[in-house]
Amino acid sequence: MAISEVFARKVRGFSRMGDMATKTTSRTTSSLERVKLNNGVEIPIIGTGAYAPPTDPIAQSKVKSWILTALQAGYRHIDTALQYRTEGAVGEAVRESGVKREEVFVTTKLPWNHHDRVAWSFEQSLKNLGLEYIDLAIQYDESTDLPKNPDGSVKLNESVTFSDSWAEIEKLLETGKVRAIGVSNFSVKNLEILLKTAKVVPAINQVEYVYPSSFSFHKLPLKSPIHAARLHPYLSQEPLRAYCAEKGIALEAYTPSGYASVRSDPLINELAKKYGVTPNQITLSWHIARGIVILPKSVDAERQKENISIISLSKEDVDAINKLDKNLRVCNKPNEQGTVWGWTVEQLGWE
Repeated sequence: MAISEVFARKVRGFSRMGDMATKTTSRTTSSLERVKLNNGVEIPIIGTGAYAPPTDPIAQSKVKSWILTALQAGYRHIDTALQYRTEGAVGEAVRESGVKREEVFVTTKLPWNHHDRVAWSFEQSLKNLGLEYIDLAIQYDESTDLPKNPDGSVKLNESVTFSDSWAEIEKLLETGKVRAIGVSNFSVKNLEILLKTAKVVPAINQVEYVYPSSFSFHKLPLKSPIHAARLHPYLSQEPLRAYCAEKGIALEAYTPSGYASVRSDPLINELAKKYGVTPNQITLSWHIARGIVILPKSVDAERQKENISIISLSKEDVDAINKLDKNLRVCNKPNEQGTVWGWTVEQLGWE
């Protein structure tokens, strides 16, 4: 069954929206439920991020420990990146967990400054991970330490476009060391540009924060910026979700709970009482009902268990949450100059 069909039908054995919901609704630990990508590879619908501040040695030293507790809780999907500096800890946790390698889905990402050396970069990731292969390799652009021009604006590398970079990422599939490839923070506009030359349709569009990239966007950096792509009930991004579904691209969300502003919403809290769960679980269950792969990260063992205890929301309740959409970004709001990380709202495509 193609991804362009209703995502709900793709999740094997998972109770879907439309089921009767009561306060005694059973909770399903759904970390083992999988979505089939457009190349046949299956990805667990719930995973955990493996980010820790790269310059914080204490936080870095704890990564293996909480990745192990996540694996023990039932997670089988871990998302890391070379620039997180946590690949080594992730690899160690996988090896020490006792879980078979083929049962754990590992994602890593191409750093913003490696778009001109794709193959070399992923070889470094493989060495760091200590694994024989990567399940998903993502073209990535996020960073809090982008190069600047003398006037403080972001400095772009005009020599590499995201289409150029993607062409090199496609070659990773030929090595047998990467099972699937995807993009991050791509808007409908930029996906359309990419698909004009792509030989392989991205399997995933991983969306969260938007940062201006340090590499040129089709050599038209001010006219073709990446779209901000946070997903939560106040920013449901239905056009992007629908477009990705049409093209067979699975959508994956970071920080899917939407922070306290969403968790404190009256409707979310009303539904939490109705189902006998936390507001956080209502939000995560809403994502699952829409077929979104989610990456709720927590270093706390009990919260990790909560994040994979998903319920089946009724269709009516899913529709009600959909109506909360305010096109509101709970972070990365425009500053006094009307820009976000150097980009205007128009350039970001937020209109």
